[in-house]
Amino acid sequence: MKIEKNCAVTLRYKVCDIAGKVLEQSSEPLAYLHGGYGNLFPKVEQALEGKTSGYQTTLDLSTQDAFGERDESLAQVIQKSDFPPGVKVGGQLQAQGPDGRARMFTVTKIKGQSVMLDGNHPLAGKALRFSLTVTEVRAATEEEIAHGHVHGAHGHHH
Repeated sequence: MKIEKNCAVTLRYKVCDIAGKVLEQSSEPLAYLHGGYGNLFPKVEQALEGKTSGYQTTLDLSTQDAFGERDESLAQVIQKSDFPPGVKVGGQLQAQGPDGRARMFTVTKIKGQSVMLDGNHPLAGKALRFSLTVTEVRAATEEEIAHGHVHGAHGHHH
């Protein structure tokens, strides 16, 4: 079966920076719903369109085609007293961004009574190289299409 809109696609992936340093690698296959559901970067979906199980490729994505440029307005310093006890580097919390929308912030540093938060994705501002292997392609179920994501093994669980 060829990859097209409303297919459930399972793949293995490795993400590197452009110099080849591995940033993330799938330990389990990843399943996504193909066809513009926002589950994968558009450039990656374009590269997989029409391909079949067993297809392998390596794609270089510019910063704009991956997680975008860093937005320094999303880096904030908050007083430690404004946090519950036990705040740690790497911890995450949901807070309001400068645009008024809720967003996830990661604690990046604690210095004295100051806590540094960053609302950028950790890979924002980086060009990335994706190595992909398609392991399975099947027709998505009506429920998966209605929900906009794949269910079951390697997909979303309700």
